[in-house]
Amino acid sequence: MVAGYCWDWKTEGKGNNNVYDISISDHDFFMSWNLNNTTTWAIDPESVEQAGCIHTSQGLEFDYVGVIIGEDLRYENGRIMTDPFNRAKTDKSLTGFKSLYKKNKDEALRIADQIIKNTYRTLMTRGMKGCYVYCMDPDLKKYLIQRMIRKSKLVYIPYSEQPIAAEQSATYYVTNEE
Repeated sequence: MVAGYCWDWKTEGKGNNNVYDISISDHDFFMSWNLNNTTTWAIDPESVEQAGCIHTSQGLEFDYVGVIIGEDLRYENGRIMTDPFNRAKTDKSLTGFKSLYKKNKDEALRIADQIIKNTYRTLMTRGMKGCYVYCMDPDLKKYLIQRMIRKSKLVYIPYSEQPIAAEQSATYYVTNEE
């Protein structure tokens, strides 16, 4: 499981599986970021209980990956929109954004847009056989389902149902409880 940088890394309780950084309370979902930010996070036995980020998953490949798309990416007015103001305060990839935004708003937004889109592009390409996607934004979920159906690569699985057989390769899954 990996996620975009929309939830702060809590320093209090770091290393404690019972301290949850990521919270989607509408669905009773709570998870910690990868504890202690180890370089072996992806193969650590306890990693199933933790979510990785772009920094801990970049360059790695998994059979399947689950991606949580946070509130920094949404679909609005017929376009995919990024929102750097919905990134975590602890996100180092946008260091200097607020200063640049004060000086040159358009340039700051352009750079942040590239970083956010690259984050999700990277996360969503970690699964070699499949990618499960959870979207915080319901309109983005609908958009992704429509796009993937056109590409004939989508198997839509409602949140409450079991995953399909793992033998299907290059399949993308978009899940979100209604």
